[in-house]
Amino acid sequence: MYLKSIEIHGFKSFANKIVFQFHNGITGIVGPNGSGKSNVADAVRWVLGEQRIKQLRGASMQDVIFSGTETRKPLSYAYVAITLDNSDHQLAIDYDEVTVARRIYRSGESEYLINGTPCRLKDVNELFYDTGIGKEGYSIIGQGQIDKILSGKPEERRELFDEAAGIVKFKRRKAAAQSKLENEKQNLVRVNDILSELEKQVGPLEKQSEVAKVYLKKKEELKTLDINVFLLENKRLREQLASLEEKYGIASTELNETSEKYEGIKEEYERIQQEIESLDAAIETAREQLTDTGLMRGKLEGEINVLKEQINSAHGSEAHLNHRKAALEEEIAGKEKEKQDILTDKKDTDTQVQEIAEAAAKAKADLEAIQNKIAELNNNIEAGKNTIIGELNQRATIKSKMGRYDTMMEQINIRKAELNSRLLRAKSDEAAREETVKKLEETFANVTEELRQMTEKEAASELELGKIRENLTGLDAKLRDTQNRFHQEQSKLEALTNITERYDGYGGSVKKVMEQKEKEKGIIGVVADIIQVEAKYETAIETALGGNIQNIVTDNEETAKHMIGFLKQNRLGRATFLPLTSITKPQEFKNPEALKEKGVIGMADELVGTAKEYRNVAKAMLGRIVVVDNVDNAVKIAKKFDYGIRMVTLEGELLVPGGAISGGAFKNNSNLLGRRREMEELEKRVKKLSEDIKEYTQKIEDTKNKRNKLRMDLETLKTEMQRKSIEQNTARLNISQARERMEEEAESAQSLKLEEQEIETKIFEIRSGKETIVQELAASEELEKNTQEQIYVFQKELENCRLEESEASAHAGEWEVKVEKMRQALDYKQANVDRIGGELERAQSELAEILQALTENAQEVERKKNNILEIEKTIAASHETQDASKKKLDEDIAKKEELSAKQKDFFRSREEMSERMNALDKEVYRLSEQKKKLEEGIEGQINYMWDEYEITLSDAAGLRNEEMNDLPAMKREISGLKDEIRKLGNVNVNAIEDYKNLMERYNFMKTQHDDLVEAEKTLEGIIEELDTAMRKQFTEKFAEISREFDKVFKELFGGGKGTLELMEDEDILEAGIRIIAQPPGKKLQNMMQLSGGEKALSAISLLFAIQNLKPSPFCLLDEIEAALDDSNVGRFAKYLHKLTRNTQFIVITHRRGTMEQVDRLYGITMQEKGVSTLVSVNLIDKELDD
Repeated sequence: MYLKSIEIHGFKSFANKIVFQFHNGITGIVGPNGSGKSNVADAVRWVLGEQRIKQLRGASMQDVIFSGTETRKPLSYAYVAITLDNSDHQLAIDYDEVTVARRIYRSGESEYLINGTPCRLKDVNELFYDTGIGKEGYSIIGQGQIDKILSGKPEERRELFDEAAGIVKFKRRKAAAQSKLENEKQNLVRVNDILSELEKQVGPLEKQSEVAKVYLKKKEELKTLDINVFLLENKRLREQLASLEEKYGIASTELNETSEKYEGIKEEYERIQQEIESLDAAIETAREQLTDTGLMRGKLEGEINVLKEQINSAHGSEAHLNHRKAALEEEIAGKEKEKQDILTDKKDTDTQVQEIAEAAAKAKADLEAIQNKIAELNNNIEAGKNTIIGELNQRATIKSKMGRYDTMMEQINIRKAELNSRLLRAKSDEAAREETVKKLEETFANVTEELRQMTEKEAASELELGKIRENLTGLDAKLRDTQNRFHQEQSKLEALTNITERYDGYGGSVKKVMEQKEKEKGIIGVVADIIQVEAKYETAIETALGGNIQNIVTDNEETAKHMIGFLKQNRLGRATFLPLTSITKPQEFKNPEALKEKGVIGMADELVGTAKEYRNVAKAMLGRIVVVDNVDNAVKIAKKFDYGIRMVTLEGELLVPGGAISGGAFKNNSNLLGRRREMEELEKRVKKLSEDIKEYTQKIEDTKNKRNKLRMDLETLKTEMQRKSIEQNTARLNISQARERMEEEAESAQSLKLEEQEIETKIFEIRSGKETIVQELAASEELEKNTQEQIYVFQKELENCRLEESEASAHAGEWEVKVEKMRQALDYKQANVDRIGGELERAQSELAEILQALTENAQEVERKKNNILEIEKTIAASHETQDASKKKLDEDIAKKEELSAKQKDFFRSREEMSERMNALDKEVYRLSEQKKKLEEGIEGQINYMWDEYEITLSDAAGLRNEEMNDLPAMKREISGLKDEIRKLGNVNVNAIEDYKNLMERYNFMKTQHDDLVEAEKTLEGIIEELDTAMRKQFTEKFAEISREFDKVFKELFGGGKGTLELMEDEDILEAGIRIIAQPPGKKLQNMMQLSGGEKALSAISLLFAIQNLKPSPFCLLDEIEAALDDSNVGRFAKYLHKLTRNTQFIVITHRRGTMEQVDRLYGITMQEKGVSTLVSVNLIDKELDD
């Protein structure tokens, strides 16, 4: 077996399709750095299943796809295929030539192929087990693998030795077996739990199952008896009902006739009675008037007496008020005199208070004047003291200033000398800096213009990229929304399909029959399967069908009988069958004129679609049902046709012959008819959404490609802009720095001049300041002396003023006491004046009230005298009215006696009629109640049969057993069966089926348990066998590799010794491996102590030793001799030739010594930037000759 070819397209730098053809021997691949040579090794490693992107020198798996150049667009996929000659069938596959390929797309999708057939990564790995080929084998060796052998930890070298020892496949089988064993153990735990739970359920459920069987048997016997008793009772009750209806009709007729006669007598009696009642009312009214007239006269006479008494009382009140008036007038005069005396006395007191207050104010003013003078003297003394303290402080400050002025004068003279020196240096640097700034400004202007043009281009690109991003966001949102709707609709479709296939919503017996549809070809389906209905008619048609929607359509009667037998045999319940051969002449609708009525939509069978062979079935179930738009129109039509038409409305109300109306809300709308329509609609929507997803996905992919291209261009532009921006900032900074230095120097020169002027000014100020300070010092000493003298004069005057203040204060206090006493006396007199004024106001108010009361009393007396005159006139008129009323009363009494005599004759006739009517009414009521009870009994029996057994009267008639006629014996037998059923208690009728299912599951789980236990033992044996075989094989192979390594090491190094050692105290299957090398003339040492060339040659020795013992079909070496010197390269190349007897080599190299030993060469170069291409062999040969 050897490698025949490698095909690469779109992988890394291989943008174009390239095919490498190989033969036995050594093939060299050469080319300059960066031309893509190592990408060949990466391609082979990748196609063999490498998943670690770091091994492929990338950041993500999409990095292996050609990413484009300045002139080429990125490719959307990468493809690599290797073809191997398998004529010796070293690979376990029945092909002489095997092609392994791998393809990856930018979307992340990836696929593997073997001879064009898609496969798994696992299949590729298993194909190359123990051949040395594969991502973990030693058929592809690069600098990374050399470094790993040299510097890796001992345990990291295991993979290479495991592959060489041929135990990799055993290790993977062991890992798979261990994983499977762990899974089997977990499954066994779960199965044990399930078995334990099932064993708990088996016993109770078995008992329940036996009880349920007895229960069902007795229920079936009870049903047969119930049905026959029901039929006998129904017949008896209907006969009794017919007899009662005849008697009820006769009694009702007699009652109606008697009632009419009674009503005639009653009307005449009521007329006379009304007339008598009118006379009684008139007589009573007349009597009341006579009585009221007498009473009124007595009442009026009493009122006259009361009024006279009230007049006498008013005269007495008038005398009392006049006496009180005189007393008040005398009291008011006394109070006025008392008030005037007090006011006179108060006036004298006011004059005394004013005189004393003036004297007190004068004494207080004298005191305040003395106090003000004292305060002024204190202030003057304090101010003098402050002035002296201030002057002392001022003199200390003046002396300090004189010291500072002397110091400042010395410092300023030093600064003046330094300033003159700096002014001379500043003038010499100014011209050179101006020339530098001019050159820098020209450079900055050029860079700024270039950057402006790039910025405009970047803005345009960013704008376009923003539009693409918005477009992509919109497409992504649409795609997600479409995918969500697709999944929702698909889930609905799957759920609805599952429900339809399982016949959810149908009875249990119907489901069981439909499960036999595949076996029994004569089963066509349920009614809902053969008809199609528009959505707007579904409710109406499903209501019209009612329970018939669950009827099963069969091709003939034989199929129906066979399935009925199946239901009986398995006790699965009952079902209704519609054989097509039986339903051939459905009944016609008898009232076609009803179809012209308002609101009628049509016959129910005409609103459904069905195949021609099923039309009779549809007509039989729906051909006599009219569909109406609403219940109002349906009720009108029902009344018109005497409630003889079966109708259904679009909302599901059902009107049946006889007048009954069914309607309301559906508790659970199964919508059996609409399922298939909904499925078709969902399938269309799912298909449309799937197409939309594909369309959006393609648009997104195209947009992303466009965006990526634009991003790359923009990134390049930004990089260039960044570089230009750095140049611009550098130029700007240089100009700024140069200008700042010039400005600093100009400012420095100016500041030096200003500083010079400032120094002169300060010298003048210091001299002037010293002269001023001397003058201030003399003035301060003079001011202190004068102030001391003033303070002494002020203190003498202050002592005199304090004596005057003490005398004036005592005098002012005496006057204040006198003023307060006089004011208290004045307040007391004012309070007396206020009190007397209040008393006068109350007396005057009471006098005014008395005068008003006298006036009102005189007016009241006059009004009552007038009332007495009016009452006397009324008494005289009442005598005349009383005589006329008495005459009318006598006439009404005579007429009443006449009518009462006539009324007595009606009583006897009416009593006779009433007794007759009561007797007939009781008879009619008795018969009506008996009739109602019989009807309720019949209805109750029918309802009982439906509720208990779901059969109608007509269904029950079909089950009649003519031998059962002894009704009392049947009832006794029913009672006995019910007692036996009651004694069974609560029965789980589903226990039979549940027990059967439980035992099936238990037996299945028991078998699973036994299989798992057996599998666990088998796997443990396999793992033990694998461990034994691997230890034996690895021990043997490791010893061989160690010997061969020493042999190859000596040949490549020209002597020395190479040793391999297993790490101690570790399992031989997991132990790390230590490599020890001893080049000629050196001590035995660890690999880390060797030079770079010695390390590389030691690693190559190990690889060649492995190839000698277990040659791989081909080996690809990527610059592994790069660290060797020329003499060692020659040894490497010669040894390579020795290995070609069993192995084909592809060598990627830069070294001439290696190139000279190869059988053929491929050259790789980048004639186009970023794209690797293959050059001819002749060109390479010519270059080598030169």
